[in-house]
Amino acid sequence: MVVALYPGSFDPFHRGHVDITERAAGLFDEVVVAIYDTPSKRLLFATDDRFRLAQASLAHLKNVRVVTYQNLTGDCARAEGATVIVRGLRTATDYDYESRLALANRSLFPDIDTVFLVTSPHYVFLSSTLLKEVAGLGGDFSAWVPPTVRDALLARFAQG
Repeated sequence: MVVALYPGSFDPFHRGHVDITERAAGLFDEVVVAIYDTPSKRLLFATDDRFRLAQASLAHLKNVRVVTYQNLTGDCARAEGATVIVRGLRTATDYDYESRLALANRSLFPDIDTVFLVTSPHYVFLSSTLLKEVAGLGGDFSAWVPPTVRDALLARFAQG
């Protein structure tokens, strides 16, 4: 059985993330979506909220589960029994960053491989940063997120 880990901050989870997860779920026996608890960036949603939103967004996938973690991604992969890390690529810039990260992970965890999935064309522009900016400015982002995430973003920005 091949278990793959799909790590990220997922702040918030959007349709690009769903797309990568669905495709990984078709390739691997199990996919563990791992939400990093303490990234070095400013977060809109707390870890529990990001966990809940990811779970709701992926409930239709029977071989996917969601966890949170605070340690190195490779340590999380090992703890979850994963031998593969899945990463999504939108652009050449993503590839440059992600390939260096994959090489560092390979150096630290030689028993874990990284697999890149190229984002579907209709999600190439989409990022959590762009999504939060559009939502915060009152734009229509509803096509970019599952309904639960849309509701959470609308509620968050209604609070000011």
